[in-house]
Amino acid sequence: MEFPKLKNDLLLRTLKGEKVERPPCWIMRQAGRYLPEYKALKGDKDFFQLCQTPEIAAELTIQPVLRYEGLIDAAIIFSDILVIPQALGMTVEMIDGQGPHFPNPLRTTDDINKILSYEVNVLKDLDWAFKALTMTRFQLDGKVPLFGFCGGPWTLLVYMAEGGGSRLFRFAKQLINEKPELSLKLLQKITDTAIEFLAQQVVAGAQVLQVFESWGGELSSMDFNKFSLPFLTQIVEGVPKRLKELGIKDHIPMIVFAKGSWYALDKLCSLGYDGVSLDWSWDPNDAVKINNDRCTLQGNIDPGVIYGSNEIISEKVKYMIDAFNKDKKQYIVNFGHGTHPFMDTEKIRFFLEECHKYGSA
Repeated sequence: MEFPKLKNDLLLRTLKGEKVERPPCWIMRQAGRYLPEYKALKGDKDFFQLCQTPEIAAELTIQPVLRYEGLIDAAIIFSDILVIPQALGMTVEMIDGQGPHFPNPLRTTDDINKILSYEVNVLKDLDWAFKALTMTRFQLDGKVPLFGFCGGPWTLLVYMAEGGGSRLFRFAKQLINEKPELSLKLLQKITDTAIEFLAQQVVAGAQVLQVFESWGGELSSMDFNKFSLPFLTQIVEGVPKRLKELGIKDHIPMIVFAKGSWYALDKLCSLGYDGVSLDWSWDPNDAVKINNDRCTLQGNIDPGVIYGSNEIISEKVKYMIDAFNKDKKQYIVNFGHGTHPFMDTEKIRFFLEECHKYGSA
């Protein structure tokens, strides 16, 4: 398949470790709920209906690129990390104002064994995701590179066991402590599915990949080493191997985002990912020191800065870029997590403009 030639390769050059004219900018959850054009298109449609309709997913992906023309250096496909549990045969609903809901979460050995024996057909079950990527890649016409993504295995296990978001993580913690070997088998099944899903996203048009281990910080350091790190390692090693089998020889950069996993940064920087994305709890100077030029760092301003005055935004942007971008390489501007539904689009524009200003200085 011959895709349009990429016109803005700033993000890809940065992930290669090249010295660049300014740090590239994109923001997690840049496509979606805070945009009036998203709300107009969504109407009363179900969230997963949006994801599973390629024409709509493509339009939603491109909306922020058009709104912030010249200010955003990547698009990320409009989708959700919970499509892998769907591919594993689970029902997932998105309830407005509440978030994801699994009517039948994994609570017993029988529940888990059903998932372990389930025959996954990623190409068939997630066909709509690949169609959306291909359509988006053509419609972007090379403006910016396109991200594909998936959830980290531990994070997906959390949702599958808890039945949605959680504050106590009771069922996920009970699972890994009560049935550690069964938990590892489940994590392996999720990982195998994630590797295939990511590789097929590249075939469909993704030019860069991100793995969201969003609940990484809920594990102790010891448990992270057992229930997250090995599977993140398998993904970064397994995707390139699978891509070669699929006839793709080009290196596809990969970024890992393990929110709250401060104790694991040194290990994450050595896993082989081209980039490590940081949440806002990190002091940039400390993160740069720990990374020691091993990979590109991404992040990490608190999204809440968007609620502040322009002066506050400028001050915090300058601090972030001064600390991360000393050598004009190996840094990507991003939030330390995603946008909020209530954010002012013009404040985000100001944030992006300030990032360009200070990044180019």
